[in-house]
Amino acid sequence: MSAKSAINKELFTPHDEKMLAGVQVKRRTKKKIPFLATGGQGDYMTFICLSVTNKKPSHVSLTKVKQFQGSSAFVKRSQWTIDQLRQVNGIDSSKDCPEFDLVFDNGLDQWVASSAGEKCTFIQILHHTCQRYCSARKPEFINCQSKLLGGNSILHSAADSVTSAVQKASQALNERGERLGRAEERTADMMNSAEQFAVTAHKLAMKHKC
Repeated sequence: MSAKSAINKELFTPHDEKMLAGVQVKRRTKKKIPFLATGGQGDYMTFICLSVTNKKPSHVSLTKVKQFQGSSAFVKRSQWTIDQLRQVNGIDSSKDCPEFDLVFDNGLDQWVASSAGEKCTFIQILHHTCQRYCSARKPEFINCQSKLLGGNSILHSAADSVTSAVQKASQALNERGERLGRAEERTADMMNSAEQFAVTAHKLAMKHKC
């Protein structure tokens, strides 16, 4: 089970929520936090997760989740409603990059994702979710590539890839079926030829006996 699947199962499903997207991140700038505040738990992995409640009216949240070294458990550390999100900064609109900023009412978080692709997918789903669920003021998306803000291009691309794969598999099966059909026809022809040969040979043998 992937980390994101485990997070959804452990932290969101029990509260009748579903995780829409998640991205593994590290801070671009280290925060000076007293040792006691961290509990002295050492290294950890951090995820930013986007979730929505299953019950209506829907409530969307962004949650910072951590998994500390030596532990298999995931822990919620901070949570914001989607209405508290003021700005999403993609850093560079001209190319894929793993860096991005999230600006909330009460502060700024500067992140670098585990990969540029994971960040792009997260921002696209976040933008789509904001367009759908933000009732009043929608957060500003700046320095983001246009492909991330134009709907569900990544999702459509994935769907198109699946559709293409299914079509190719179907075509391959059809071609295989045609080849099998032709093989069966050739086998039937060979059997008929063999039977005719056997009959002819039998008749010739009977003539020689006579």
